[in-house]
Amino acid sequence: MPYEPPPDLAGLSLAEVADLVAARRLPPVSQWTPQATGDSEMCIAADGRWFHQGGEIRRPAMVRAFAALLTRDPDGRHWLLTPAQKLAIAVEDAAFIAVDVKQAGDSLVFRLNTDDLVIAGPDHPIRAAGDPDTPALYLGVRHGTEARLNRSTYGQLAEIALEGGDLSVSSQGARFSLLPA
Repeated sequence: MPYEPPPDLAGLSLAEVADLVAARRLPPVSQWTPQATGDSEMCIAADGRWFHQGGEIRRPAMVRAFAALLTRDPDGRHWLLTPAQKLAIAVEDAAFIAVDVKQAGDSLVFRLNTDDLVIAGPDHPIRAAGDPDTPALYLGVRHGTEARLNRSTYGQLAEIALEGGDLSVSSQGARFSLLPA
């Protein structure tokens, strides 16, 4: 059965987004504690492209399947986790790229380069990094991983913040500054 990406983010209500998020069945990686470790020989480039042994993985379904197995440990290392193995994966910046954002009521909904939908809030915070000359915004995704907002999504979020009168946004009761500390 071929993969059907979700509809355009602009056309979805918050309830429809919540239903799509709930319908995405992700593997229970937080329950797995494999003893075998190794190197996946994979890398996620800063622009969101995935590579294995130097060759780009061009099948979106493969990237989406691998992305569902990603975790990041407290030391910042990324891993592909299966019940049998824990394989290191090199990540140049962030594991995901946020490619679109929509404000829906009191929530900010992001679409990632893997077509995942993430609702910002206490469980999925927005973090400002870098410095005033080269700021970067990140969104917490799952299992410690993050998505870096691409330029257009950053611009969309800045417009939402400016409508509120300052350089911060709120989503699901949490407030996030867009200025690096």
